[in-house]
Amino acid sequence: MFRVVKKDELTHKKEIMIRISAVILALIFVAIVMTIVGYNALEIFSNIIKGSLSSKYRIVETINKTIPLTVLSLGVAIAFKMKFWNIGAEGQFYMGAFGATFVALNFSYLPSPVVLTLMFIAGAICGGLWALIPALLKTKFETSETLVTLMLNYIAIKWISYLQYGPWKDPNGIGFPKIATFEKSAVLPKVFGIHCGFIIALVLVVLVHILLTKTKLGYEISVLGESQTTAKYAGMNVVKIIIIAILLSGAMAGIAGMMQCSAIEQTLNDKLSGGLGFTAVITTWLANLSAPLILVVSFLFALLLQGGAFLQSAMQIPASVAEVIQGIIIFFVLASEFFIRYKIVRVHKVEKGAK
Repeated sequence: MFRVVKKDELTHKKEIMIRISAVILALIFVAIVMTIVGYNALEIFSNIIKGSLSSKYRIVETINKTIPLTVLSLGVAIAFKMKFWNIGAEGQFYMGAFGATFVALNFSYLPSPVVLTLMFIAGAICGGLWALIPALLKTKFETSETLVTLMLNYIAIKWISYLQYGPWKDPNGIGFPKIATFEKSAVLPKVFGIHCGFIIALVLVVLVHILLTKTKLGYEISVLGESQTTAKYAGMNVVKIIIIAILLSGAMAGIAGMMQCSAIEQTLNDKLSGGLGFTAVITTWLANLSAPLILVVSFLFALLLQGGAFLQSAMQIPASVAEVIQGIIIFFVLASEFFIRYKIVRVHKVEKGAK
């Protein structure tokens, strides 16, 4: 007979080694699975790298995917640190893009720095307010934030679809359901051939790391995540902390939406995210809520996303193969989390009559 018992806390070095081992085992398992279904695993891996890093264009595309994924993951990390399970980064992303687009369509006559600043603020506010809805429902009615944030994703996407096919439909689109392309004043400029969102992302990584590890609010968020009872006993204003943290979490996602619609699409549509908001939940968890690690993990996932698209043309196989690889890596890493915290021990049966 076996039972699961909690382990003594491992050192940070041992935790990292277990996670690295999990990724290595995942890649070995991927190679076995790909070989069984008839693909050359080494060729798949090499083409993923080739498709994401072998030219300047592909490197830029990989970085363009890393930027929103990093910022989205930072937002999710703030909420997860508090054990507020924000699965709504996708919806907050779209609402941030909505706020930024409203500014871009109505105030493009202003100087570019002013327009972009207003778009940045509008994106952060709309994303934050969208995230505030489940936070208020949780604090007032103890609703499940997981379900509420998940459902709000679809409401946000349908709202964008409504605007795209209705009030914001471009009259010059020859009947095609699209929102007008932004004026140049509403497009983020490029630095070294990459839109300047990468600078914003790096700054946010530093700021979130400082917030969660060096500030009073970060400490309060951590305590609240460990035990709401302890937080109340320590005299913390639990409702205030939840609201501030969730506003910040949603604002991050909104900023990511603003950068994506401004720099990449230069318009707004209901396919803007490509599921990055959901992917951010995975990258955040794999990075163990660490801001610097989020940057690294987001880049690695961007490699898979960009390289997976290349597989279609290079090997005539579905890009979903990259998603299979992602899924296997996630499974192994989550399994490693179990073995970091718990162990399985054998329990000997107690003889009848023994006390």
